[in-house]
Amino acid sequence: MPAEHADALRAAWDEMIERLGRAREALESPDLHAPPAAGPRDLAEGYRYLLGFVHSAVERAFFGDPAFPYFRRSIQVLDKATIDNADAMYLSTPVDGRYSYRITGHVQDSRHWRGEAPAPSGPTAPQYVIIEAHTGYAGDSGDLTELQPGARGNTGKLDSSELVLDEEGRFEILLAPERPHGHTGNFIATQRTSRRTDTTFPAEYVTVRFLFHDWEREESPELLIRRLDMVGEHPPALDPARAAAAMRRIGEIVDNQTRFWNKFYDVVLGAHGDPNGDGVSFMPRNDFNAPAGASLATGGGQSTNVYAGGVYDLAEDEALLIDAEVFEAPAYMGFHLSNVWGESHDFANHVSSLNGTQAERDDDGHYRYVVAHRDPGVPNWLDTTGLREGFMAMRWTYPQPTDRLPTVSVQKVPFSELGEYLPASTPPVSPAQRREQVRVRQEHVQRRYRQY
Repeated sequence: MPAEHADALRAAWDEMIERLGRAREALESPDLHAPPAAGPRDLAEGYRYLLGFVHSAVERAFFGDPAFPYFRRSIQVLDKATIDNADAMYLSTPVDGRYSYRITGHVQDSRHWRGEAPAPSGPTAPQYVIIEAHTGYAGDSGDLTELQPGARGNTGKLDSSELVLDEEGRFEILLAPERPHGHTGNFIATQRTSRRTDTTFPAEYVTVRFLFHDWEREESPELLIRRLDMVGEHPPALDPARAAAAMRRIGEIVDNQTRFWNKFYDVVLGAHGDPNGDGVSFMPRNDFNAPAGASLATGGGQSTNVYAGGVYDLAEDEALLIDAEVFEAPAYMGFHLSNVWGESHDFANHVSSLNGTQAERDDDGHYRYVVAHRDPGVPNWLDTTGLREGFMAMRWTYPQPTDRLPTVSVQKVPFSELGEYLPASTPPVSPAQRREQVRVRQEHVQRRYRQY
């Protein structure tokens, strides 16, 4: 190999390592908005969190090609972040919105998408599916200015309430800058035009969320994507220049993502206190903010979701009793706990999340949840896995806007007195029943994220 190529690759490697070192500083530096009271376990999980970004960045930098797209898991057991949804399979691929793409797929029994009862047994489709085309990738800039209007946005979307399938559950979706004349099938636009500036923005990514309710029966759909003018072609072989650029890109992604989300949690959400001194934190401690629709001002998220969030901060002998009232039935609902880095807790081996199928509703129609460090022996317990503090997030999916948003109220109570605050009709949950809950979760997570 000519010396100049070897020198260029070594230089790119060194730059990547330098950027990874800068990203590591964000695990402890107050100037980089690190969680201020991180204990030994929090810091250990911080290093895992950082390496999750490395895992994702390697795949994005070396194999993310909008001419030859494929769906990769953008969040998974090995790579959690952004206060992720324990019920979701997140997929992503880069695209070039100036070109046309086709997604093909197949789902199991999906009658529940139309309000019908599924078959009494056998596999079914996820509770809800949404496919969205975006300009930009959240956090890649490393700067909160990407949350300003016009910086990022959707160019088009399609969800399971609208998706047209054949009798066998197969479907095709055309993605293009605009719908062709006479086209009547599933379609997602890959360009948007700013009304203020008349500037056209092509999509740069397509994201997919499969949201699961029934962890015993629901299965991930088959999903393929191809750019129509590149079918049967192949990408160029890797050369030193492209490898060097990819290594630099890895360092850039990890550094920017780590810094962005630290700053987002601290400055935008106020998760660590009151950064601007106005007496208000968007993510209150031991409470929830008011449910509201997804918005770039608060990090974006799934466009059909209503979100509510807060931070739990509990001593060993304390618990939170959360009362949620849902007035209009959503297509999906879930309540999830995460650590201070926004990694969802170990939801395979702990009941640290509950969705609309898993949670039990009280006789008065309310959902009452208990967040605590140990099992209180009641149905809707969410396990902190022993972490004193972390994020709480509730999500409700409404394909069409709802006139009446859910409400959430919170009480912090002594763990030993929980029974005094719960309805007398609350059924007990035995250790054997809890183990069965965990068994179902363990098997589902293995299926959802299988590596073969």
